[in-house]
Amino acid sequence: MTLTEMRQVLGDRGIQLTKSLGQNFLHDTHQLQRIAAAAELSPTDKVIEIGPGLGPLTELLLQQAGEMLAIEMDARLVEFLRGRFGAVPKLHLIHADALRWLREHPRDWSGWKLVANLPYSVASPILVELAQANRGPERMVVTLQFEVAQRLTASPDSEHYGLLTLLVGLAYAPGPRFKIPGGCFFPSPDVMSACVTLVRRPVPLLPAEQTRAFARLVKLALSQRRKKMIKLLKAAWPLPQLEAAFAELGLDPLVRGEKLSLEQFVRLTQILSPAAEPV
Repeated sequence: MTLTEMRQVLGDRGIQLTKSLGQNFLHDTHQLQRIAAAAELSPTDKVIEIGPGLGPLTELLLQQAGEMLAIEMDARLVEFLRGRFGAVPKLHLIHADALRWLREHPRDWSGWKLVANLPYSVASPILVELAQANRGPERMVVTLQFEVAQRLTASPDSEHYGLLTLLVGLAYAPGPRFKIPGGCFFPSPDVMSACVTLVRRPVPLLPAEQTRAFARLVKLALSQRRKKMIKLLKAAWPLPQLEAAFAELGLDPLVRGEKLSLEQFVRLTQILSPAAEPV
């Protein structure tokens, strides 16, 4: 779908796009092809797309995947998509708020791939929701605000390192990313965009029963970035236990949470909240 075609569809249907829904539609054919290529699709793959809009990426994905689930919040666009793709049996289109739908319909996504130009306003919560699922998608190829892409791939003690880095990084290893200029979208967003590939780790860094403890730990540790981490963690663990754990890991008691790597947070979780012994 070219930019001219996109404008014509919106004009003919009287659809005014809104910033609140993050409606910036990617129309550049080259960039759409790069996104589809990053997904490494095969005819047996199942794909979930969030925010298909007018369907330019949907069309490419349908050519390469065996099954698709698309979730669109805007009823006007759902109507258009049903008219455009209604005869395609391998596409299941859902009219819903994607984040709410994912929370209300937990499932095993391990055999799926997420490929989407995510609405910027909910991109981070959606990624965290899927990353914290018991079985998240095997690969996530997502277009989002460049600053969010930086957070997903940030290193410890850097400007963009934080909760998103760790909560998604526990389950996913960041892969290649590439920038997408604003002119590739309609309307052009005020920020730079990027496509990021995230690949589910073949071996979990923590068992499922410890992931909540990990999330609690990193949320506390980074809740006040300028404060010593051990003081923040006292809200959940006794000071003597924390001091012993810090000593075991060779951590300075004065260290701040933003200094610790993902691997150090994982090890700290294992010490402070050991997994239950198998019965």
